[in-house]
Amino acid sequence: MSQLPERTDVVVIGGGVIGNSIACQLAEAGVGTVLLERGALGSGSSGTTAGVVRSYFPGNPLISSLAVRSLAAYHAFTERTGFDLGLRRIGLLVLFTDEHQVQDFRDTQAAQQAAGVDVELVTAAEAGRLNPLVDERTILAAAWSPEAYACDPAAIVRGYATAAQQAGAILRTETPVTGIDPDGRVHTPAGSIRADTIVCAAGPWAGTVAAMADVHIPVTTYPVDMLLTDTPASAPRNALPMTIHPSSLRIRSWGDRILVGMGRPAPDETRQSWLQRVSHHLGTTFPALAGDGLEYGWSGDLDVSPDGMAFIGRDPSRPFLYAAGFSGQGLCQAPAAGEIIRNLVLDKKSWTDTAGLSTARCLSGSAEAG
Repeated sequence: MSQLPERTDVVVIGGGVIGNSIACQLAEAGVGTVLLERGALGSGSSGTTAGVVRSYFPGNPLISSLAVRSLAAYHAFTERTGFDLGLRRIGLLVLFTDEHQVQDFRDTQAAQQAAGVDVELVTAAEAGRLNPLVDERTILAAAWSPEAYACDPAAIVRGYATAAQQAGAILRTETPVTGIDPDGRVHTPAGSIRADTIVCAAGPWAGTVAAMADVHIPVTTYPVDMLLTDTPASAPRNALPMTIHPSSLRIRSWGDRILVGMGRPAPDETRQSWLQRVSHHLGTTFPALAGDGLEYGWSGDLDVSPDGMAFIGRDPSRPFLYAAGFSGQGLCQAPAAGEIIRNLVLDKKSWTDTAGLSTARCLSGSAEAG
């Protein structure tokens, strides 16, 4: 393991899609950047996703605005980095089973559209046409957003990492952070490096990393399992849209199979009971999938904030910035998150008011808006 340089302008801790986006955009802006990753690049939350980037996030126009900006960056990604993300439009269908969900959509639609989101309310029958597996009798209506794309998350990580290195950033894998001193010295098994600014983008380990610098980021770790099931003969040849049920059940086409997600067993729930619960929701909402076996696909951990919205900002008392708590939505926000952190480092204003992304919203007086 080669030694680290003695100092740098910025140390980015975390080598997932968020950390690599930050490192790339800092390096391209001429900022001396060293990225430290405890394992392999993209081995944390970035490898746990359903592989979809989208612009619509129900009830949260701020996050949607970050996703809209990020989606535009992904469309230009191949030209910028030379990496093909395999973007394939599949659309997003959010099912509503209660009148208050429909009303919430109506109340926020104008704000979503002002944020640049293409989304409309569709009837249950229209939802059934968009995804023929949906039992339209079980829903009242749905939100339909065509701007959702299947993609290759690993290509996003590799593309940003390669561009970061080409711009002069140093990326070190298998280099866990073991300590952070008050003067900005970061300790690892490969040695220590002093940074003018530290950026925590450590995903599920963000809280632990921040605590080393005496900073509190209120993130928790949420484990998820992704499951696979067979595609019924009645399914259309075209890819099914990403479809989300209020129970948190979600499905989408995955090659010639169907990807199914609904968290992981609760602490007091056996895996068999959880699988039965998933199967029940699956069979109720998508009758053609009733009785189909569910196979293990992959699992991982997500970094989750108390309100499901990311923390992107700076600590008020030291040069410590953070981008964490993306709650499974980091892939959709990585380009915009990198841009915000870059602007904070350079003391530039971002394209939108990012005060609501600070930890201050969850920690009274512990952080100020970034």
